[in-house]
Amino acid sequence: FSLAPLVPRLSELLGIEVKKAEDVIGPEVEKLVADLANGAVLLLENVRFYKEEEKNDPEFAKKLASLADLFVNDAFGTAHRAHASTEGVTKFLKPSVAGFLLQKELDYLDGAVSNPKRPFAAIVGGSRVSSKIGVIESLLEKCDILLLGGGMIFTFYKAQGLSVGSSLVEEDKLELATSLLAKAKAKGVSLLLPSDVIIADKFAPDANSQTVPASAIPDGWMGLDIGPDSVKTFNDALDTTQTIIWNGPMGVFEFDKFAVGTESIAKKLAELSKKGVTTIIGGGDSVAAVEKVGVADV
Repeated sequence: FSLAPLVPRLSELLGIEVKKAEDVIGPEVEKLVADLANGAVLLLENVRFYKEEEKNDPEFAKKLASLADLFVNDAFGTAHRAHASTEGVTKFLKPSVAGFLLQKELDYLDGAVSNPKRPFAAIVGGSRVSSKIGVIESLLEKCDILLLGGGMIFTFYKAQGLSVGSSLVEEDKLELATSLLAKAKAKGVSLLLPSDVIIADKFAPDANSQTVPASAIPDGWMGLDIGPDSVKTFNDALDTTQTIIWNGPMGVFEFDKFAVGTESIAKKLAELSKKGVTTIIGGGDSVAAVEKVGVADV
């Protein structure tokens, strides 16, 4: 968990020799900071070695802050967590500002979501409706087209009275799924659920698989990806758009056999990006998929 391996690369990127402290607070660190020349860089050790970091302990934050004159947070990936090194220190350092990466993320996300070029599509995947409720509800207020994939679709199918075999279903979210479908209809959002799915006889990379209509999942089988008809329908819908946000995979893309849906979405978004469509991809799994397909640069 040490940050030591970052030192050579950071030095290379910054073009100066970066020094590293063995701790984040205390007399030794204070001395290293005091001895810094103008323009020099000191990397502190990983703050997570202190339990006070995640507890956002004010005393710990104050000690961290005492090393500096101002604070720049450029870690978008942790900016949603109120920890001592990201939120706590801002109580003791003025100015505390956002860095350029944070600026870019906000420009893109805020620009795309609050004032998108239309038609605006959102693609939401992932295994559970419960973890995406907030995302779906907020996007229903803003998007023209909403495409759903991933394990959460089976909760929607079951809510519509379809048989889902042994697919993942959140029984306590069936009413919610029904209400989200109704809300989309009321707002005139075109909500697309996959019309066909790739099913497996077990949750494993070497499972037997077949493609069936969403309405014909046999008992004992589970859906692990969206099918080819759905990919085509989704692609046709995306062809009409100017802005697309994607969060969450279409299937169990860790297994190659069930990665086709997710990878085809990644390829489609890359193709549309080249035509000038704004495409924004968020969430670890979606980002991993885009990198796996080799289109992250577009």
